[in-house]
Amino acid sequence: MWQSLVLLSTNQWSCLKRILKSYKVESRITSRFCHTTVKSSVVNSGPNAQSIGFNVQIPKQAFITNFTMNVNGITFVGSVKEKTVARNLYAQARARGKAAGLVRANSQDMETFKTEVHVPPGSKIEFELHYQEMMQRKLGFYEHSLYLQPGRLVPQFQVDVYIYEPNGIASVETPNTLGEHFSGMAKLTSSKDKAHVVFKPSLQQQRKCENCTTSAIDGIFTVRYDVLRDSNVSDGHFVHFFAPANLSPLPKNIVFVIDVSGSMWGVKMKQTVEAMQTILDDLTMDDYFSIVDFNHNVRCWSEELVPGSTIQVAEAKKYIQNIKPNGGTNINEALMRAVQMLVKASNQGMIDPRSVSMIMLVSDGDPTVGEIKLSAIQKNVKKVMREEFSLFSLGIGFDVDYDFLERIAMENRGVAQRIYTSHDASDQIRRFYSQVSSPLLRKITVQFPEDSVSDVTQNHFDKYFSGSELVVAGKVLPSESTTLNSFTTASAVSHTYTCTHTEADYLELDAALAQQQHAFTGFARQMWAYITVNQLLSERLSMAPTAGQKRKITQRILTLAVEHQFVTPLTALLVESEEAKERLLADSPNDPKQETESLDHLFWYCPHVTIFNDPHFIVHLPKSNMDICFNIDSEPGHILNLVSDPGAGVVVNGQLVGSKRVGVEEKEKEKVNTYFGTVSVFYQPDGISVSVSTDRIDLTHGRNNHSFTWGATADITQDRVKVSIVKDSKVMVTVDDKITVMVLLHRVWKKHPTHVDFLGLYIPNNNQYSSQAHGLIGQFGQEPEVRVFNLHEGADPLKKEATMEVKGNKLVVTRGWQKDYRRDQKRGSDVFCWFIHNSGKGFIDGHYTNYIVPRLDSFLPLPL
Repeated sequence: MWQSLVLLSTNQWSCLKRILKSYKVESRITSRFCHTTVKSSVVNSGPNAQSIGFNVQIPKQAFITNFTMNVNGITFVGSVKEKTVARNLYAQARARGKAAGLVRANSQDMETFKTEVHVPPGSKIEFELHYQEMMQRKLGFYEHSLYLQPGRLVPQFQVDVYIYEPNGIASVETPNTLGEHFSGMAKLTSSKDKAHVVFKPSLQQQRKCENCTTSAIDGIFTVRYDVLRDSNVSDGHFVHFFAPANLSPLPKNIVFVIDVSGSMWGVKMKQTVEAMQTILDDLTMDDYFSIVDFNHNVRCWSEELVPGSTIQVAEAKKYIQNIKPNGGTNINEALMRAVQMLVKASNQGMIDPRSVSMIMLVSDGDPTVGEIKLSAIQKNVKKVMREEFSLFSLGIGFDVDYDFLERIAMENRGVAQRIYTSHDASDQIRRFYSQVSSPLLRKITVQFPEDSVSDVTQNHFDKYFSGSELVVAGKVLPSESTTLNSFTTASAVSHTYTCTHTEADYLELDAALAQQQHAFTGFARQMWAYITVNQLLSERLSMAPTAGQKRKITQRILTLAVEHQFVTPLTALLVESEEAKERLLADSPNDPKQETESLDHLFWYCPHVTIFNDPHFIVHLPKSNMDICFNIDSEPGHILNLVSDPGAGVVVNGQLVGSKRVGVEEKEKEKVNTYFGTVSVFYQPDGISVSVSTDRIDLTHGRNNHSFTWGATADITQDRVKVSIVKDSKVMVTVDDKITVMVLLHRVWKKHPTHVDFLGLYIPNNNQYSSQAHGLIGQFGQEPEVRVFNLHEGADPLKKEATMEVKGNKLVVTRGWQKDYRRDQKRGSDVFCWFIHNSGKGFIDGHYTNYIVPRLDSFLPLPL
């Protein structure tokens, strides 16, 4: 059947036998609007049936417009429909037992489109994905990014980017973002109004080294360009671009609001401080600023705005440097204080009427102190913010409620940006600040003659920043004239800015587009729809609309999205075979926050292990394309060794807790279920221990001990051990960038008569163990050969039995279901697996009692 799939990395290709025949990407950019097509052709060259995946990362702002697939001559074609309609049709296909599946996108910097098909040997599959996006001008140029990760060497690999700008291309370049291995391989040809970039490495050039069988192509391919500014009218629609140059920056008044709660401890705070050092240096004497830092309390470096003098900046940098994160998160009071500071300065006449006032919020988590209801905070901020103030939000990390930060920024004339906690997080913060640090104009209005246009997108803008661009689109009404005039007014640093512009003859443009082989002829119509849908989506999320207004906005979005074939949060892409008997559904997640870090992406490797209650193990064997399950029938208090690797110096152990007993008289009658109550990761070379229990998380290094509750969110790096805590959800421990362990928290109803809180454990076997690795999980670093045969009816009519050959043993196994809580932590999802009885006897080395150790930091005493 169809199902969602994660990215196939180079490691995974080594586990499977398939030939990737071709991988081709083509982008056609016309007047800043881009249509991208990704095509892939794969053949199952192995002797067995297997799953073939197609996975493409696309820019977050892009709309998928179509997906087609051909499997052994059967063609599947996509069409965008209202989400409820698409889901109902998809559900009908599942109900009939036909092949169906789910394609989901996650809400990261680049969303992921993914699908999978299980096919017999010799099958040929062709995938083709289409998406559209508007190029955003930032810091003086447009940047078109294509994420390339074919996963292996490809005989036919090619990327083509065609740019057509009717009014002229000012500059175009292809920075070497894929690494020195591909230096100079992108070929660029350009003329006054056209450019073509082709990237076509040969099979040998794709290799990581001369004799390597792995591909070096893994990263973002970038084309950067700028244009000669003008407007375009085509196909009955117009697009007006506004990006004036040679203007003096407006002075700014800025309050930096910085989260210093406990969850910012470690790398997040270090990188925020680094970024702030550079940002503060950017201030001038004409700028006024202050700093508000907050945890459960709110403090002000200065109660009033001060000029950006050398002395004041030095004092502010010293204050930032000495911040020590701890405590809760009181976002509401911090923002109220920042607004009050701007209001006070305005009332006292400190603010230049032509200056720009803004708040820059940097936070990594949800509010935990004071007002914690997000809608209430949103309402409070909107109520006190003045029209001339703007709020910009920076959300640090995957766990932050980015949707909230985006809503609160957009409602208050600002924008939001997610900052990822990678090695360049401080650079990400600085780049975002650079985009908003040079305001050139205020109160911009773009107008058109009466009765000349209709359905115009937003034409009033609060600010225009250096290096950016304002875009207005709409429909051109029937007229004898073939040109369109516009009139723009704005407030500059010392005068009122005015500009009159006459659009080019749009009949000439339509004729020119028709003659261009690689132009996107419908760009103006699609760009108008793209901008309109995005603005309506933002309006729908704001708190202003009434229920009736919201319904009208929703219907407008649905009408436009279906007409222009955009996959949006309200629509879905139904992919059907020619006779509509088999279907897939391309859908976006209900809760983007839950999809930001795909567990599948982290843990679908050769083979991975999942552990839940009582404690049952699910081992995925990709070579055999099966899941194996077994229980460990141990006792509360026992510590089980999961990974023991003296060569790497790493040990992972778990201590069991028991379910609640109903009563003393039940003691002999009822078996006590066991769960993992504590999981420990110990790195012997540095003497670092991470102990995760249902109550707290402890990081111990010698005499130093850092303790966190499950109410915290934090990223901590201690020497070669990284710990990432996501509030009330999970803990990720990575040792030396080689071994990863994920622990999930499962809460149960406190008054439940028997169940207790427990931990789920996930360990991928792409971990780089040494040859000495063992343990209940460590032993599966090398996948065993498994053969299942003699399928027959079992004692339970719902569970078939079979014989399994593994490690020289013949075992009677049962086909059944086990719960997997990776996607649904409350209810879990069912996993179809072969169940091995007697605590995994015959599948694990030795007896399960051989894996019981005395302490949480104990290695296995001897090899089994």
